[in-house]
Order: sequence, then C-alpha cells, then structure tokens
Amino acid sequence: MTQQITVGFDQKIESRDLIVTRLDAAVDWCRKNSVWPMPMGLACCAIELMAVGASRFDIARFGAEVMRFSPRQSDLMIVAGTCVYKMAGVVKRVWDQMAEPKWCIAMGACASTGGMYRSYAVVQGVDRFLPVDVYISGCPPRPEALLEGLMALQRKIQQETTVKNMKRSDQRGGLYDRPQGPIIVRGEYAPKMVNGDR
Repeated sequence: MTQQITVGFDQKIESRDLIVTRLDAAVDWCRKNSVWPMPMGLACCAIELMAVGASRFDIARFGAEVMRFSPRQSDLMIVAGTCVYKMAGVVKRVWDQMAEPKWCIAMGACASTGGMYRSYAVVQGVDRFLPVDVYISGCPPRPEALLEGLMALQRKIQQETTVKNMKRSDQRGGLYDRPQGPIIVRGEYAPKMVNGDR
C-alpha cells in the first residue's frame, strides 16, 4: 500500500492570507495607527493645529484625522496655547473624562513652559497638572513639528507592552505601561532649502 504525497502548491493552505505576529505587536500597531486627538486649542497655537488637519499637511496620513470634541471618544489631548489657571481646572476635567490609555502633547512654548507670560495668571507648563508625553517647542510651532511630535508619540505607543500589563496581578500595573521620559520636538522646523529653490 503506497501513499501519494503531493508536493508543491496546496490550494487549501497557500491561497489564504496569513500573518504571524505577537499579540502585543498587533494591539500596539492598531493603537499607533488610530490615535483620535482631542484638540484643546487655548490660544494662537490652535491655528497651527487647525492647519495640520488641512490638505497641505494632512494629519490623516498618520491615522489621526478623527478630531473628536468629546473626551470619551478620544485618546490624545493636544494642548495648544497658553493655559491660565482659570482654564486649568476645565482642561483637567476633560483629561479625567478621557478613557485609558490616553496620551498628551503640549504644543508650543506656552503649553510647555508658560512661554513669555511670567504672570500670576498663567500656568507655567501644563505638566503641572497633566502627564505630558511629547513637548513641542516654538512660538508658534510649525505644523510639520506637530506631525513630527505625533510620529514620536506613535513610536512611543509602539514600544508599550499592553497584553503583558493587562495580565499583571498588582494594582499599580494598570492597562498600559508608559516608557519613561518625555519626548521633546524642536518646533522651529522648516524644510532645508537647496540651492536654486525659492
């Protein structure tokens, strides 16, 4: 009794698409490419934030085109502009209403450090009451700098170990684990001019 073995292309197995990966990598890839920003435009940097959503810079290329004005539907808060103490409580309340995991970008010199306003009314950086993941300098920062900050945040999200932390038994683990340290992006970004370009 002989058994015939077919070697070569097997229609049942090889015609289907198959991807092999770790669950952490798949979840982080999905999170990284579907960040929904909550625009918190407090001052003049909000104009640059609006420009990022327009066709010239097109934030949709990075999966962040769904600007949600509801904190329950967003996972990235972009604080753009000067934050005064009167507004800080509102910003904190909106932050607390956002679901985990959530991230924060401080856009501009005023959101990062208080900027040129050294007065009793201005918060000297939103990191006094929010955990900031990415700082973007500049007054105002260019839209390219915000896109660079978003890409830096995406790299940070990709390094998280989501499933491992969900299995953690102690209470301090939570749903996700943030890599330590903020990311600082230079806001005065401008494309380099090549000789002859005007």
